[in-house]
Amino acid sequence: MANRLFLLDGMALIYRAHFALIRNPVFTSRGFNSSAVLGFTNTLLEIIEKRKPTHLAVVFDTSAPTQRHEEYPEYKAQRQEMPEELSAAIPHVKRMVEAFHIPVLTLDGYEADDIIGTLARRFEKEDPGAEIFMVTPDKDFAQLVTERAKIHKPGRQGSDVEILGIEEIRENWQVEEPSQVIDILGLWGDASDNIPGIPGIGEKTAKKLIGQFGSIENLIANTDKLKGKQKENVEKFADQALLSKRLATIILDVPIEVSEDALVLSERDDEALKSLFVQFEFNAIGKRLFGSDFKAGRGHIKPAAPGEDLEEGLVAPDLKTMEEVEHDYTLVETADARAKLIADLKKQKSFAFDTETSALNPHQSEIVGISFSWKRGQGFYVALTGDLTTKIKTLAEFREVLENPEIEKIGHNLKFDLVVLLWHDIRVRGPFFDTMLAHTLVEPEQRHTMDYMSEAILGYTPVSIKALIGDKNDEGGQLSMLDIFDQKKEEVSDYAAEDADITWQLSEKLRPQLKDLGLERVAYEVEFPLLPVLAALEYEGVSIDVDALGKISESLAVQMKELEARIYESADETFNLNSPKQLGEILFEKLKLVEKPKKTKTGQYKTDEQVLSSLEMHHPIVADILAFREATKLKSTYVDALPHSVLKKSGRVHTQFEQLMTATGRLASNNPNLQNIPIRTEQGREIRKAFVPRSADFMVFSADYSQIELRVMASLSKDAGMMGDFEAGHDIHTTTAARVYGVELEDVIPEMRRTAKMVNFGIIYGITGFGLSQRLGIPKKEAEVIIQEYFKQYGGVKAYMDNTIAFAHEQGYVETLMGRRRFLRDITSRNWNVRNAAERTAINTPVQGSAADMIKLAMINVQRALREGGFQTTMLLQVHDELVFDLHRDEVETVPPLVIECMKTALPLAVPIVVDTGKGENWLEAH
Repeated sequence: MANRLFLLDGMALIYRAHFALIRNPVFTSRGFNSSAVLGFTNTLLEIIEKRKPTHLAVVFDTSAPTQRHEEYPEYKAQRQEMPEELSAAIPHVKRMVEAFHIPVLTLDGYEADDIIGTLARRFEKEDPGAEIFMVTPDKDFAQLVTERAKIHKPGRQGSDVEILGIEEIRENWQVEEPSQVIDILGLWGDASDNIPGIPGIGEKTAKKLIGQFGSIENLIANTDKLKGKQKENVEKFADQALLSKRLATIILDVPIEVSEDALVLSERDDEALKSLFVQFEFNAIGKRLFGSDFKAGRGHIKPAAPGEDLEEGLVAPDLKTMEEVEHDYTLVETADARAKLIADLKKQKSFAFDTETSALNPHQSEIVGISFSWKRGQGFYVALTGDLTTKIKTLAEFREVLENPEIEKIGHNLKFDLVVLLWHDIRVRGPFFDTMLAHTLVEPEQRHTMDYMSEAILGYTPVSIKALIGDKNDEGGQLSMLDIFDQKKEEVSDYAAEDADITWQLSEKLRPQLKDLGLERVAYEVEFPLLPVLAALEYEGVSIDVDALGKISESLAVQMKELEARIYESADETFNLNSPKQLGEILFEKLKLVEKPKKTKTGQYKTDEQVLSSLEMHHPIVADILAFREATKLKSTYVDALPHSVLKKSGRVHTQFEQLMTATGRLASNNPNLQNIPIRTEQGREIRKAFVPRSADFMVFSADYSQIELRVMASLSKDAGMMGDFEAGHDIHTTTAARVYGVELEDVIPEMRRTAKMVNFGIIYGITGFGLSQRLGIPKKEAEVIIQEYFKQYGGVKAYMDNTIAFAHEQGYVETLMGRRRFLRDITSRNWNVRNAAERTAINTPVQGSAADMIKLAMINVQRALREGGFQTTMLLQVHDELVFDLHRDEVETVPPLVIECMKTALPLAVPIVVDTGKGENWLEAH
């Protein structure tokens, strides 16, 4: 019998397993999300039991950079941070693999793809009769397929497997040879890996062009056969396409030392497996492998969709649907019916409501209906029909109840509804209860969609939106509620009324949970009152000077050309500035900037920002290269992109603020992200010049908390030295330097202050000696001595950190000054790295989370003060610890002191709170 080698792409399979169950995650009775471990284990067992491998290995990436990162620093740079629960599962997956006595293969400097490709080619050559299967859902592996090396692509169910050989690759990719997949990827690009490709060329066009020309190189050599924009783009981005092809090419000569014999499937460690199955409560798997000899653990599975079998032997409870539950949903179409509904709403102390819109962007949506509920199983849907004027007139009938501050408004993702209604001239008044926000506070690691929460909390499956409007069509379009109402009037009414009903029922379940977990204060004093404030900010938007951005773009382009010319002059030759290889050769072989330059695992010179920054004093070319890189990033990411975000009907940019996207509670800005406009460099600051007042009657005003996280740390730790420094109004970094280095304040030099600043902020994030040494470029021992001296001088800080970690170990969570909790499932992990990361999080969360609560409270107070005072000034943006306003010129003397007072009193600390302010004709002048 021929050998059968299975090489598993570890991370890809773990991601697949985790997200396959993302709607209905599997938890142990202790609250650990075991979805990834369960899914991966089932895949592994399916292979072992059904595919009969003789050789097996699981291959993982490492965190070390690869030569792809060296050649293209933006490689995979846009990937979202791995979810914490998924990150926590990875060590346990590896434990499971090791218990099966299956080798885990890694090598710094190389991706799992490269190791798998190398081993596949090696064993093809060394064992001519072997069958090789690359187990992965990753499309990139198509380039490796041969007669004997195939892709084993698992589906969502264990038996749903695709085996992709040469014919399948030829058919799927429309190529003659699988190796041409690399060329298609080079043209098409890969958003998940941030491989750029050629703009304007998608999958279909890439396949067509490679089918015609055979390769990227041949395509570039024959651009005379192309036409129009396509010809222009291929010529303009030829180098980028070749770079993309290199990035997409799987390396086949990885220097990994592993023999065929080392991969032979051996006897598993039954005792270790039994222990793991008990720990993760995989009862069905345990009984399947060990029968009555297996001691089951306590099982707990979140509800699944009807009929979905998450794990054999552990069946999710049956979920009810609308047809199976008694309900009373009413379509409200007439004026008399609306009047009766409004009269009933006025009698309520609280009601749930939900808007139905024509689109998902609240700034570009037309409202088509609104639903209400104040009793389980009951719902009303008000259809808004006719022309826009008629719809607005009908909607206005509900203004009295929606703007009544005596009635609590309940919703799911309420901010969306509030913004939509603002565009329809209705300013909904609280108090509010948002079920999405409440669930995020109660169960921060779960999904917070209404459908998921309904199934998980109520045991009820809502009507799917797709059942009404269908999927997107081939052109990417999709029907809306506006399109289908006349044809599916009753279905739309029931769907919308059900949403309000479910929201009401969820609030009944979540309200007592907020109380039981001590989260009422952060919910009712911070998050819920912040909803109308954020809605107002999003509705207001911010003005940008598009012409100014155009001039900045032109200036950056000129600057880039000048820098490029200077760099070439310094190098005494031209070369590819985007090639780390060529740049390294110039800097370290020709200019010989250092005797022993750092190299990657592949032997290529390191030319990342950290390396270049350390060489800036050695030669002018380095500063020019860094400036060129920054200018390139600023131009593409901000200057050229922002004008496309201007909303036509308002002429302003409307970002969206996410309240609880971050675990610490800090606000996040999206579509576009206005919180990352650069401020540290002169080039970056120029962009803020384009943020301008709405008219000549206004100016930009900025109010920024000064060193707020350090002040919070002083207040939490009650450290006498730190508190004394803030009380005296000293510069905290200078006083820290004086204490740590044992010198007088006047003898502190800039380098000492820089080190002290790094330590001050690093301590908040649980920085280690190694981390400080990396940031400062000093030996680890020296960094450790600095940290030790810091803790001698600030003993209260060390005591706070120790006490916080001890509390987290005992309680399983930490909390902010307002009672916001962050649950730390890994705080007792047996894996040192995982546990240590949780301990660092425990230290940071109360500090950063309290600062986040503070500015949220400040925003609530400021907005209330501006409204009650009848001021014309409006708040526009929140950027970390800063608030930005359109300040009316008649209110220059009155509003700034009001804002400062609101910010200082938002969340009192044991040390003085300082607010820095500024005003000007643009954001830069005001900062």
